[in-house]
Amino acid sequence: MRRRHRHRLLRPLVAFAAVTGIFATATPDADSTPLEGTSAASATTTVFYYTKTKNWPATYLHYAPDGGSWTTAPGVRMETACTDWVKETVDLGSAAGLQATFNNGSGTWDNNGGTNYALGAGTVTVKDGVVAHSDPCADTGTGTGNQATVYYSTATSGWSTANLHYAPTGGSWTTVPGVGMESVCTGWWKRTVDLGTATTLKAAFNNGNGVWDNNNGGDYALGSGTTTVKGRTVTAGAADPCAAQAPDTQAPTTPTGVTASATGTSVVVSWKPATDDTAVTKYQLTRTGGTEGTVVTDVGSTVWSDTGLAEKTTYTYTVKAVDAAGNTSPASSAAPVTTGEKAPAPAAGTPLGTDPRKDPIYFVLTARFYDGDTSNDRGGSQDVTSGNAANNDPMFRGDFKGLVDKLDYIKALGFSAVWITPVVLNRSDYDYHGYHGYDFYKVDPRLESAGASYQDLINAAHAKGMKIYQDVVYNHSSRWGAKGLFTPTVYGVRDTQWSWYYDEKNAGFDYDGLTVEPKSGKSYYNGDLWSTAEPSGNTCLNWGKPTGGKSPEGYTLYNCQWPSPTSGMFPKAYYHQCWIGNWEGEDSRSCWLHEDLADFNTENATVQNYLIGAHDKYIDMGVDGFRVDTAVHIPRVTWNRRFLPAIHDRVTQRFGADAAKNFFVFGEVGAFVNDKWNRGSVNHSAQFFTWKERKEYSADDEKAAIEQYDYEEQLGTGSQPTSANAFLNGNSYHTPDRSQFSGMNIIDMRMHMNFGDAQNAYNNGKDSDDSVNDATYNVVYVDSHDYGPNKSSTRYSGGTDAWAENMALMWTFRGIPTLYYGSEIEFQKGKQIDCGPTCPLAGTGRAYYGDHLAGGVTASDFGTVASASGEVATTLAQPLVKHLQRLNRIRRAIPALQSGQYSTDGITGSMAFKRRYTSGSTDSFALVTVTGGATYTGIPNGTYTDAVTGDVKTVSGGTLSVAAPGKGNLRVYVLNGPGKIGADGPYLK
Repeated sequence: MRRRHRHRLLRPLVAFAAVTGIFATATPDADSTPLEGTSAASATTTVFYYTKTKNWPATYLHYAPDGGSWTTAPGVRMETACTDWVKETVDLGSAAGLQATFNNGSGTWDNNGGTNYALGAGTVTVKDGVVAHSDPCADTGTGTGNQATVYYSTATSGWSTANLHYAPTGGSWTTVPGVGMESVCTGWWKRTVDLGTATTLKAAFNNGNGVWDNNNGGDYALGSGTTTVKGRTVTAGAADPCAAQAPDTQAPTTPTGVTASATGTSVVVSWKPATDDTAVTKYQLTRTGGTEGTVVTDVGSTVWSDTGLAEKTTYTYTVKAVDAAGNTSPASSAAPVTTGEKAPAPAAGTPLGTDPRKDPIYFVLTARFYDGDTSNDRGGSQDVTSGNAANNDPMFRGDFKGLVDKLDYIKALGFSAVWITPVVLNRSDYDYHGYHGYDFYKVDPRLESAGASYQDLINAAHAKGMKIYQDVVYNHSSRWGAKGLFTPTVYGVRDTQWSWYYDEKNAGFDYDGLTVEPKSGKSYYNGDLWSTAEPSGNTCLNWGKPTGGKSPEGYTLYNCQWPSPTSGMFPKAYYHQCWIGNWEGEDSRSCWLHEDLADFNTENATVQNYLIGAHDKYIDMGVDGFRVDTAVHIPRVTWNRRFLPAIHDRVTQRFGADAAKNFFVFGEVGAFVNDKWNRGSVNHSAQFFTWKERKEYSADDEKAAIEQYDYEEQLGTGSQPTSANAFLNGNSYHTPDRSQFSGMNIIDMRMHMNFGDAQNAYNNGKDSDDSVNDATYNVVYVDSHDYGPNKSSTRYSGGTDAWAENMALMWTFRGIPTLYYGSEIEFQKGKQIDCGPTCPLAGTGRAYYGDHLAGGVTASDFGTVASASGEVATTLAQPLVKHLQRLNRIRRAIPALQSGQYSTDGITGSMAFKRRYTSGSTDSFALVTVTGGATYTGIPNGTYTDAVTGDVKTVSGGTLSVAAPGKGNLRVYVLNGPGKIGADGPYLK
């Protein structure tokens, strides 16, 4: 999951790292007072905390004066100050401020996105993550004298808090920064103050952090009654700007710049955004021509991909803009286009449709495996700075042609399924891994070649009896949005600092990851999205203004320069608007993980349809299953209502019910802990996602997500369903009950986290199996492109003997054994798996593997080499390769090791178990012990043959004893078994 240089937050029972804020400052008019209230000389800080959006029964302040010690968690309980506010006064001693976090006293924290709140001295407010200086409970306007109600607009300033600093005529000024104003509607803040006998007042406004609107050096002169201040215009006796507005009857402007371009029988239509007095909410795209007649489509962005059209046919497109009230603009000018010939394509594949438990999985990062076509290699903007250029090692190096060329290597190892990283067009400046999806309907051309398209790879694998499992991402797009849904325009100052990164605007450039933007001739990434001028319909606050911060290179940073959830660049309908604060909280399903991972609002029907439509394309190509990235960050009820049924229905529609039954979906639920339930949170535990819902929720998906979260969290771990689907009944196999199966299987995170030692992984795996719908489908691995065991950031380096033992366990215990590319030769052992563009890939766990595959190889069967030459022959001669090949051959020959249920009843031994699978004429019963000796009692009488040594034991009294075979070795005694399978090797002997 966390491959994109992402950082996981610690739970806030310990202090978080401090952060320092830098604020631009200005001073108010000379008649007002400087910011004395926030000087370091103050001996105390009074902290006000806004409670309305938390609804906590109690609020605690956990703090440390600068240079001092933290309070004992959860800290001190805050007292009620006024409506929606609590407060606490802290003695700072000689400190100039304090670090703080807030919590409800019962384990729920506001940890400010993973950093402490840095609070100074004086009076400080913290509201929805924003720190400011004022007393929100002062002067509430309840006196008997004259009053002034002041409304202040922050629509142009973008302030996230506002204060009114004032003095009644003839009276004294408030203490800087004044009194806090209350947000009353979008862009407006309000405060009612007592004037006594005065009828006018002087005023200045500020954001509580030193930034002032002091009316160009002159105080605002305001009167009693209601006054509005907007854009430095004062309106006395004004109406309430937040009162109900008259119905919206104004239509948006007509869209302009409509263009349509054809590639084969597909057309991309784009246009410039329309404007409206409120906001444009969608566009209506009308297509005429061909035999289809008039087709009208609602579109949420300003680009639309129209596919599957007739050849050599003229179509015409017009666009209308629609606002929230349903007002519709006139139609745009027509944009005609004529399609070409339908591009020849390989026939769509058909999934193999067999039980996925039969197929061990080999996991590759396609771009790092084998380079079959150097013409599609790309280094991107970080090629030099990462150090990859110096190694002649572009990030996009391996490709589908390389995979097709080396399918026989994978088959020779014994694997019959290949899990590949996401194939969709990615977009970031370091996107080789595939998890920064941009165009979910397009295969990344950096992976394809003539004669080696994605379809060609699928078909080639199927021809060898091998499956393709495609890694898919439903949770997020790249930070540049998702083409066909929404893409943001970003602000890029092309000065001497930033011209290296931001291309000059090129309206004709259509990003494809492969083509250099022709106007600048240097970059692949920005020419179509960049804009110095504020774009029409912009929603991002403070467009192009300096933030006050600097980039790591020391360059000036500007607002709206980088997409983020809180900037206003992304529409709320399609993208969530927050950062995750609690990784085991409800916000983990509704906030961004990282700036490169723009979090889809997956509870929105338009987003759901976009994602379902995209993945239907790959189902239709004949892939055999989906590995689901970041599955935990989408509510289970959304999976169960929308995405999982859509997958099942599409496979059924195209290939039939049997294919749908065996279309393998396995989800990544990032529970990086060693306990059965992830920190006690059922919603964040892997096994939770294998179950259907137990009750009905609201029809609205967003409401249902919260209802489901609360309902299951309150039921807790002790009230979750249990299953016997993985367990034998004595010595008997029983038909599993899959009626409550959700459709999603899981990566066995608990075994993965504990694979520092095979015994530990085995014990932990067994402990969780009764809470999984059917653990025989668990995907089991030691390490991956994200982590090694125990959340290590390095590839597994436990040694060859330990690897052999881990493999012996994985290939015989329940679940589907999976190997990360290169582990068969301990490739890059101990190396940091991912360090982003700060170091060369050649020194990481994602290094290029192709040098070990040079030469030729032909597999005669799974686990059997017919011929090999060159470096790949050396690779295939390594001891773990020999071990792996034989394990695969043994597992393939014994059905109990593939699909069997298991039991440890009546067995002594550290890693010893019995497995059985019965179906039709097949009855496979096996006794397994890994490394250590074992005794089996109460087993069926008969003749048992060890698949490793060929040893035969006749059981007449229900007992069989096995001597310890040694580390990495095992014994597999099969009732009426096939005999010895394969030749002795370095471990199996």
